[in-house]
Amino acid sequence: MRHHWARIEERGNIAGMRLMVATQRHLGSWPFRLLLWPVMLWYFLLHGTARRASQAYLLHLDPELSRHPCKRLWLSYRHFLAFADALMDKVAAWSGDIADARLTGSGIARFSDAIDAGQGGLILVAHHGNLDVVNALADRHPGLDLTVMMHTRNARKFNILLEHVTGRPRPDVLEVGEITPATAQSLAERLDAGGFVVIAADRLPLSGERSRRLDFLGAPALFPEGPFLLAALLRCPLYTLACVRENGAFIIDFEPFDDTRNLRRRERESWIADSMQRHADRLAQRVRDHPLQWFNFYPFWLNDTGSLHDLTP
Repeated sequence: MRHHWARIEERGNIAGMRLMVATQRHLGSWPFRLLLWPVMLWYFLLHGTARRASQAYLLHLDPELSRHPCKRLWLSYRHFLAFADALMDKVAAWSGDIADARLTGSGIARFSDAIDAGQGGLILVAHHGNLDVVNALADRHPGLDLTVMMHTRNARKFNILLEHVTGRPRPDVLEVGEITPATAQSLAERLDAGGFVVIAADRLPLSGERSRRLDFLGAPALFPEGPFLLAALLRCPLYTLACVRENGAFIIDFEPFDDTRNLRRRERESWIADSMQRHADRLAQRVRDHPLQWFNFYPFWLNDTGSLHDLTP
């Protein structure tokens, strides 16, 4: 799979990233944006895979854009700018620079209630919005045991920058491709102790994990089966978590999705199929509500031959 997202090389260098962060911190938002626009234009012009993926995504949202190529290009560039904003929000979140007053949404109370219940659970997330902002919520619960399952190898530079700028390590991160029976047992013990495991349910790991073809924004796309199989095996409450930026505030949505504690083995297959499509449908609605905060800049949908699209449809 030549354009698997994990094979796409991370662009940029740490020195340039530090300059961007320093500009925002010491000079303010407008000087930062004056620097950001040409930087992202350069990235937009040179990174063809991401640019084509962005436009393909926009066309799935609005097929009418096929008749307006200039408008599509402009929206795609704004898509890149939104991604840059999200990266800076990520740095601010890990630096503790996001005030509680900027956090809003009914998900805040639900998140606290789930923690206080002491049951633990598996939290499904996606690369939409900025989930690192939720770190500000986690800081309200110093004893919270939070394990994040993700693929980090293609974002090493940015992760180094985060630790350098913020002076704090990221939470307990477990590589998605490194799940073993011992790992599953460890996760089960954490959940039993009231901890939470966060896992992305929208990207396929390189390990060749099983996937399913789902309808997403009106076209077929592959989604990983692993998060849902893990939920079935761990027999635990299952939640969804999202955080989007709107008018300077961060709206947090934390909702119960399902509970597998009473799931029978013979029901597992049908439950996984149904749950994966339900999750894809919920994600599609969030994407429609906040379209420029979708941050999967790689071929996502399948063509008629079952291969990933590399070119704009």
